[in-house]
Amino acid sequence: MTAPGIPLRVGVRVPPCDRADRVAETVRRAERLGFDDVWFPDSQLLWRDVFTTLTAAALGTERIGLGTAVTNLATRHPAVVASAARSVAELAPGRFTLGLGVGNSSVGPIGLRRTTRAAMRDGLGMLRALLDGREWEFPAAERTVRSRLRDPRPEVPLHLAASGPKNLRLAGEIADGVILLSGVSPRTLEGATARVCEGAEAAGRNAATIPLTVSAFCAVTDDIETEARLLKPICASIAQNGGAPFLALAGIDVQVPATVGGVYPDLVHAEDWDAAVDICSAWISDEAALRFAEEFCLFGTAEQITERLRALRTTGVTGVFLQHVGSYDPPTCLIEAVCTSVLPALSRTTEAKAEHR
Repeated sequence: MTAPGIPLRVGVRVPPCDRADRVAETVRRAERLGFDDVWFPDSQLLWRDVFTTLTAAALGTERIGLGTAVTNLATRHPAVVASAARSVAELAPGRFTLGLGVGNSSVGPIGLRRTTRAAMRDGLGMLRALLDGREWEFPAAERTVRSRLRDPRPEVPLHLAASGPKNLRLAGEIADGVILLSGVSPRTLEGATARVCEGAEAAGRNAATIPLTVSAFCAVTDDIETEARLLKPICASIAQNGGAPFLALAGIDVQVPATVGGVYPDLVHAEDWDAAVDICSAWISDEAALRFAEEFCLFGTAEQITERLRALRTTGVTGVFLQHVGSYDPPTCLIEAVCTSVLPALSRTTEAKAEHR
């Protein structure tokens, strides 16, 4: 969407899996090593509070972009999210992005449903109004209450995470940016970006101005077959939640039961990952996991990952955030491996293009 000549922003996902000051040290390391952004997931029972962690990261860094990937409007009222976003933006001017999604691991463990499209549309409208300093009408039992956010921060961008076609269109219609949950497969990215464009055009917006950030599991390795086995719970979760057509694009035909026992709290965030891999091996073969890694993820040597990131920029994607496999440890090894071999190669490519122009 945005002009391909602009360098791809490379970020990393850091779960708030430890004390905020210790997580902030991981963020400082990522900043020193050249990452553009750090993105934090939000799940109140799995990790420390995301906005507390963001505060520590904001106070401990100077340049790196900070964002939620993602928070939600189900466990957090939009007015509460607006206040939290304002507070972080004050500490990191021009560096904070508020990423929002339907809830997933925040709502499931406490028996709530994911946010509907209608509720997401209304919630983003409320957030935007409050962050802009405008009044909002809140329905009350006997009357409507009109209120506004004191000391607003209208510059905070609202990015919406989406994977299905309807949510992708909604994101293109109303969000300041889109977090694509489709992985790096060119086939799925083409379809996802097309849906975003449809939503933007329906709203009379210029799709070329909407930032697109794609999430991707990543491992710098010479032994992709062994590393790919670790992706079995991810692959099984996608199949379990209606993503079979998504996987079929890579020739992965699997059937996973709606309920899988022996894994807590869920397949994507299993506390015992090795056990989850063994359990999911009943439906996800080593060959299927390898195809998933090769098609949708950034698994391979530094040279292979660098080349895929270069190709990714030509699809209109403006940024990527890399994920390690695991939820309860920082991505220290991934950060070190990418900064040592991938980021320098990408930088040389950008410099060469600049000199050529």
